[in-house]
Amino acid sequence: MPQKDPCQKQACEIQKCLQANNYMESKCQAVIQELRKCCARYPKGRSLVCSGFEKEEEEKLTLKPT
Repeated sequence: MPQKDPCQKQACEIQKCLQANNYMESKCQAVIQELRKCCARYPKGRSLVCSGFEKEEEEKLTLKPT
């Protein structure tokens, strides 16, 4: 049986917030930040809901001038 995603709760809170606020991300920054904090606590690849943030970080690193 697969393990429960450790950041699933925070991802659900983002969805609820977005729905309640007509999908205006600016009104949900606090819950988005909570998901980022959760993702930072776990090793890469541990949480499926964090994969978008992980990809975002990788893209930032590859685009950064050296």
